[in-house]
Amino acid sequence: MTDGLPVGIEPSVPPSGTGCVECDAVDGWWVHLRRCAQCGHIGCCDSSPAQHASTHAAATKHPFMQSFEPGEDWFWSFETQEAYAGPELASPTSHPLEQPVPGPAGRVPADWQDHIH
Repeated sequence: MTDGLPVGIEPSVPPSGTGCVECDAVDGWWVHLRRCAQCGHIGCCDSSPAQHASTHAAATKHPFMQSFEPGEDWFWSFETQEAYAGPELASPTSHPLEQPVPGPAGRVPADWQDHIH
């Protein structure tokens, strides 16, 4: 622990953007977004076709993510596979309210439910 926080939670680090970094790079889409609590990487959830948040955690060994959905502030530990409460992270704490779920607008296929996990 550092400053009373578990290793892997850095409250001052801003998010990497408003959408999944990897999906945005290839004009992909997502169901929900997750934020790495250590480096701010925004990735898509495990229901999304590409599951970039979990892939990021596995590759970097960053242990915590937080929901990046409006009104949600729960943390998930990849080490214990449990949800936790945690500190407020640097703003913004969610994707823009006008961004649809699934999103982003214009990239979600009409049959999106056939592609989720």
